[in-house]
Amino acid sequence: MKINTLLFDLDGTLINTNDLIIESFLHTLHTYYPDQYVREDILPFIGPTLYDTFSTINPEKVEEMITVYRKFNHEQHDVLVTEYETVFETVKALKEQGFKLGIVTTKIRDTVNMGLKLTKLDQFFDVVVTLDDVENAKPHPEPVLKALKQLGSSPEEAIMVGDNHHDIEAGKNAGTKTAGVSWSVKGREYITSYKPDYILEKMSDLLPIVGEK
Repeated sequence: MKINTLLFDLDGTLINTNDLIIESFLHTLHTYYPDQYVREDILPFIGPTLYDTFSTINPEKVEEMITVYRKFNHEQHDVLVTEYETVFETVKALKEQGFKLGIVTTKIRDTVNMGLKLTKLDQFFDVVVTLDDVENAKPHPEPVLKALKQLGSSPEEAIMVGDNHHDIEAGKNAGTKTAGVSWSVKGREYITSYKPDYILEKMSDLLPIVGEK
């Protein structure tokens, strides 16, 4: 069946929020545990929900830590977020060719909207499924299936694109094809180990995969 739908993770896939996320975690953790965490310690925290991550660190202060994280994250957002090579042009081309486009993310909607507006990607997406919209976050298939339903697409017609194992597993669990991005902050080998159907060296690699030049 021909691919007509593309679902994208946001952070680390469409927009480079890695520095923002890492600095937000370091700020939060240093607030509670001064000088106990360094940048390398943060990498495993990228991908899961904030609730899941902070629950493993201090179950009694999860909500408080999330509030500290989000305050810093929102204040520093426009300073630290940058774009990846060929993302804007590729998404624009896919939209113009009539593909159905959606975002499936574990972020809350306010933060998602900030990133899409900053990078001017907001004009291209018909559907955005955030953490606010689901009971179960990725890698559960619910967010992917919800986006597909809203787009009027079936899993067989779709590719889920992401930089984290949550994205690849969510796509597989929902029955879509999957594409991992080699610019994952955790490294190309990491994302390849989850056996996505495709590996993208840059976002424009999607175009020949879906039959576009």
